[in-house]
Amino acid sequence: MIQIEYILIISAVMMFAGIFGFLTRRSTLAILLSIELMLNSADLNFAVFNRMLYPNGHEGYFFALFGIAIAAAESAVAIAIMINIYRLLKDITVDKLEKMKW
Repeated sequence: MIQIEYILIISAVMMFAGIFGFLTRRSTLAILLSIELMLNSADLNFAVFNRMLYPNGHEGYFFALFGIAIAAAESAVAIAIMINIYRLLKDITVDKLEKMKW
């Protein structure tokens, strides 16, 4: 069985990779992927802490499943917004989004 510390290290690496990608990317699609990476890291933490604190419980797994459903809905809305941005500006980089402000 894999030790919990190793899974938490993987989760921390995923979170930092997501934060780095969110702060350094210019494309809205790359930013969306970075956000998804951070959400998956949080879901992994839900499952690991459930295993550690309540070995026979399933609460953490239900939280992770709920988080995955929220991430899927967020991705669908974000991709719809990106399609509209591309239709208006013919580019999906963050630098061009100044035109969409008030």
